[in-house]
Amino acid sequence: MVERVLRYVREQGLIVAGDRISVAVSGGADSVALLRALLELRAELGAVLAVAHFNHGIRGVEADADEQFVRELAERFQLEFHSGSGDAPGYSRDRKLSLETAARELRHAWFAELVQGKKTDKIATAHTQDDQAETVLMRILRGTGTRGLSGISPWQAQRSLIRPLLGVSRQEVEAYLKRREQAWREDSSNKDLRHTRNRVRHELLPMLQADYNPAIRQTLADLAEVARADEEYWERHLTGLKARLVRSGRPSRSGRSNRLQPTLACDLSDFAALPLALQRRVLRAMGDDLGVALEFKHIQELLILARQKRAGAEVVLPAGLVARNSMRELQISNRTESQEPGEYCYPLEVPGEITVAELGTMVRAQIRSFQSLSGYNSGLLDRALLAPELTIRNWRAGDRFFPAHTRSPKKVKELLQPGRLGRELSPDERRSWPVIESAGEIVWMRGFPIPEAFAARGGEAVLIEEVKIA
Repeated sequence: MVERVLRYVREQGLIVAGDRISVAVSGGADSVALLRALLELRAELGAVLAVAHFNHGIRGVEADADEQFVRELAERFQLEFHSGSGDAPGYSRDRKLSLETAARELRHAWFAELVQGKKTDKIATAHTQDDQAETVLMRILRGTGTRGLSGISPWQAQRSLIRPLLGVSRQEVEAYLKRREQAWREDSSNKDLRHTRNRVRHELLPMLQADYNPAIRQTLADLAEVARADEEYWERHLTGLKARLVRSGRPSRSGRSNRLQPTLACDLSDFAALPLALQRRVLRAMGDDLGVALEFKHIQELLILARQKRAGAEVVLPAGLVARNSMRELQISNRTESQEPGEYCYPLEVPGEITVAELGTMVRAQIRSFQSLSGYNSGLLDRALLAPELTIRNWRAGDRFFPAHTRSPKKVKELLQPGRLGRELSPDERRSWPVIESAGEIVWMRGFPIPEAFAARGGEAVLIEEVKIA
């Protein structure tokens, strides 16, 4: 096993001469085997070893006994011993996380402190090939893409984490320890089937191995390696692509970029020319850059939004993000930061009313009975042709409206010219001019007759009224 670890460390470039390596030792078989293997290799690798143990506050006296076991192991080999602790159950409750996730976050935060405090250069954790197989299988069950399939990385440079045992199975680990007559601690929580990983480890993987593929662990680990290499390739390719397509800061109406806004904008013309696989990766990367891991369903919603030929169309994303199609760009930003001064967007139920503070008015959608079955009324909308909920918002670049008595849809920008309205609008008044849309199509605009296609000619009609707030 030691020879395989040495080969893997060199292939992956995990350790260089002079590295100070803190081995994360829980007391279990995997971490004890990692420590013993690196002790055998430290002269050849030129590494300085220490032991790091974190008590998660989960198993009480049993956890305290684990810490004492690890401390004595460090003393036996005359290694520096780092110890840390945390309240994983409390952290789990406060953050509404699974206990496993809470423990991992606390542990990694402590690892980061060791590195930032210059007490070590790298942290070596004892993830094995079995851990890799379990991780990949769990992600497949939950739903994932190629990034998820890449599983556990041998080296996370940003966290200074290395995993020298990823090429070794748990069976090999235990056989190695028995040959060395090295004891280890058994964590009773590893048999608790309430945890998903334990069910995968003790039920699902053994069943797959017995009934479907005797080499299932190796197969899943190989899949992770293939996916990881693909991800590394695409990540390098995306760097240049993002520099060309995506820029930070939302464009102002003058066309200049406001870089104070936490917004990413993607050029839609170049984006449309990309293969679908690259489009998905660009969108996922934009989410990553804004600190949000977008799921497949969110990527699909963004793809549909990018293909729409309607300015102002939006999609709400997780963590308070919103995406908007401006016809020229797909903009993703924080919802509270995504609007320029004077911009607004409110739902308007039918019947219902909404106060639009930006206008200083109240807008009402009232139901009226249309008595005459002939003729045309420029102020009444056919209720049967409208969505149950309308949207009132300020107009945006690219919007078009088809007022009655005109031959074709007009750009709202053109309709707001002094010659159309009979007066000059101030910049603020022009920017906040209201329109109402139904299912994405503008059906009402202040100061203009409604489109003939939506005009009421019988039955129930909707009257839009705008009342100044005193």
